[in-house]
Amino acid sequence: MKNILKTTVLLAALTGLMIVIGRVIGGPTGMIIAFIFAIIMNFGSYWYSDKIVLKMYGAREVSPAEAPNLHRIVDGLVMRAGLPKPKVCIIESGMPNAFATGRNPQNAAVAVTTGILQLLSYEEMEGVLAHELAHVKNRDTLISAIAATLAGVITMLANWAQWAAIFGGFGNRDDENGGGIIGLIAMAILAPLAATLIQLAISRSREFAADAEGASICRKPWALANALEKLEYGNAHYRPSISDVQAKESSAHMFIVNPLKGGAIQSLFRTHPVTEERVRRLRAMRI
Repeated sequence: MKNILKTTVLLAALTGLMIVIGRVIGGPTGMIIAFIFAIIMNFGSYWYSDKIVLKMYGAREVSPAEAPNLHRIVDGLVMRAGLPKPKVCIIESGMPNAFATGRNPQNAAVAVTTGILQLLSYEEMEGVLAHELAHVKNRDTLISAIAATLAGVITMLANWAQWAAIFGGFGNRDDENGGGIIGLIAMAILAPLAATLIQLAISRSREFAADAEGASICRKPWALANALEKLEYGNAHYRPSISDVQAKESSAHMFIVNPLKGGAIQSLFRTHPVTEERVRRLRAMRI
């Protein structure tokens, strides 16, 4: 129920923000167009956000013959968790990370990068995949995928407002019917901030809950703790190759650890709890 409420609030927030931007860019006509576009986006976000995110990262579904160890781990974990088996996908990237997505457990997928497969041991991968299946079980995956889609849309709208400001706006530009140049500039600045706030609407507490649930599923909290330490170090020192799929800011909150490097400013808008605290809690667990 809590996640259903969050999903409804996010969809309503997107609708309101798009209508405001539509008015700023194109006055009443722009507002109507934005409202129609928002309805389409709301429908698409609910039903197709998971597919959009998987496509965004070039995630490829793999068979048991292609990835036997990965499927063996997932098979064992879903049996313990009482979940239907999700799709198992691989992302071609040296970035060591993983995420789960899907609007419900019956339509879920877990995606891991080639980098994480090279970095972690079998038992550490069990811990990571148990964490991701905990998100599926707790139905965090729908709101995470929707948040990623909406953050991307808002960033796109900010770019529209930026170009509208450069070219003097679209349609009627007076203060009565549109937002004027000042309004467009303000929207170009504030819309990305709104995208960040949408990410922050995904509570950091869900990661602690998924850690605890995942540790219970795999019965090896130490394995997940070891994996988190390796992933934190691996992402901090990751140097992408030209062919690597790169993490997007709009969907960084979906990964088990934050894939993006940042300084003091970005730390103020963390989408993940501090890894050291997650590890400390896991090492204190007795299962």
